Amino acid sequence: MANNVDLSIDFCGVKFKNPFLLSSSPVSNSAEMVAKSFDAGWGGVVFKTLNSDRLPIVHPSPRMACIDYGAKKGVAVQNVEMISDRPLKDNLTDFLYLKKNYPNHPIIASIMGFFTDEWAYLAKAAEDNGADMLELNFSCPHMCIEGAGHKVGQAFQLLEGFTEAVKKAVSIPVIAKMTPNITDMNEPAMYAKNGGADAISAINTVRGISGVGLDDFVPTPNVFGKGAISGTSGPAVKPIGLNFIASMAKNEALGLPLSGIGGIETWIDALEFILVGASTLQVTTGIMHYGYRIVEDMIEGLSDFMAERGVVRISDLVGKALPNLYETEAFEVDRQGITQYDLDRCIGCGQCYIVCQDAAGQAIEWDAETRRPNVIEDKCLSCMLCKFVCPVPGLISFKEMPGDWNRRETAVMDSSLEKDVKVEPFTKEGPNECVI
Repeated sequence: MANNVDLSIDFCGVKFKNPFLLSSSPVSNSAEMVAKSFDAGWGGVVFKTLNSDRLPIVHPSPRMACIDYGAKKGVAVQNVEMISDRPLKDNLTDFLYLKKNYPNHPIIASIMGFFTDEWAYLAKAAEDNGADMLELNFSCPHMCIEGAGHKVGQAFQLLEGFTEAVKKAVSIPVIAKMTPNITDMNEPAMYAKNGGADAISAINTVRGISGVGLDDFVPTPNVFGKGAISGTSGPAVKPIGLNFIASMAKNEALGLPLSGIGGIETWIDALEFILVGASTLQVTTGIMHYGYRIVEDMIEGLSDFMAERGVVRISDLVGKALPNLYETEAFEVDRQGITQYDLDRCIGCGQCYIVCQDAAGQAIEWDAETRRPNVIEDKCLSCMLCKFVCPVPGLISFKEMPGDWNRRETAVMDSSLEKDVKVEPFTKEGPNECVI
C-alpha cells in the first residue's frame, strides 16, 4: 500500500481517517460488530437506525433473499429487515463503549421517528451519548406507515420539518438520507437543506421483488407463505446510486457534502462514487459477501491508484468526473466509429456474431470454416455490444472513423411495398427541444 497518500476526509467538520463507513444496516447492529470493523480498518460507522421503544420492532424470519446471475452470486440482496430491534438504552450504551475505546472513529447515529418530538428526542439522546453526527432515515423501504421511512422521503414538507426539529435539538452535524424510490432526488434534498441539513446521503435500498417461488407462487423472501415488496441492495443498484449522487453533486443550488451508498464492493466502486461527488462511502452488501476485511483491499487499491497518479489527498478526487458529465444532447454525433478486432486472440466462440445478428446492426459476418468474425464496416452501429459479450478482455476495441464516413442504411426487406405506405411528411413547426 502506498504510504504517501492521505485518505482522511473532513466531512461536515468531522475528521475520518478514511472515507469507508459501515452503513446503517445489519452490519452495524452492535458495539461488538462495530469494534471488529474498526479493528479491520474502517473509518467510521453509521449505526443501525435507533427507535424510541414506543413501538416494539420485531423482524420477520427469514428476512433476506439473494439474486444470483450466472456464476455471480449475490448481484443483489433483498431484505425485509426493519430498524433496530434492540432497546434504545442498549444502543446508547454501545455508543459510550465505542467512544471510550475508539475515540478517533466517528459514530454517526441513524435515527427515525414518527412525529416531530420523537425525532428531536432521539437526536438529543444520540448526541448526549457520544454520537458525532446524525443521519436522518427518511428512506427505509420497509417502514410503510405514514410519517415514517421512505414515506417521509416522498413527503417533502414533512421531511423539511423533521430536519428542522432535529437541528434545533442538537449541535452536531445532521445528514439527511434520501430514498431512491423517487424520480428526482434534488427536490427532497433541497427541502432537507432548507430544514438545516448539513449533508445528504444516498441511496437507501430500492424497492423491488427479488423473485417468485415457482412451487408456491410466493415472492421471496418467503415469510411463512407471504412475500413483500422491499429493499434491494448490492452491485445491481450501483448505477442508480451513482446517478443520484452525480445529480445532486452537479446541483450548485444544493451545494452540500454527499455520502455515497449503493453496491460498493471494491476500491473501483468506491472511487467511482468519489469521482461523481461523494466524500464518504457507506457499505453493507459487500460486507455481507466478504466480511469486514474487504476494507483492506479498498484502502490498498485506492491508495495505489492515488500514488500512481501523484494524487496526495483523497479530497482532490471528489467530483473529478463531473465536468465530463452531460445530457445526451451534448454528444458529438458527427463523430462516429466502428468496432475492430484483434483476431489473433479470437477463440472462435461466435458470441459476438450472435448478438450482433439478433440485437444490433447485423454488421458481423461469420466464417464457419475459420470460426472468425468479419465486421461489415459501413453497417456497424458502434454500439459495442460485441465487446461486452466477448470473453477475451481487450480483443474488441472502438475505432473512430473519418468525418466523411457514413453507415449503410438497413435495407428494406421488400422495397416494392414502399408505394403502399400511408404516411404524410411531418411539416408542422415547433420547439426544437424535447417537451415532456
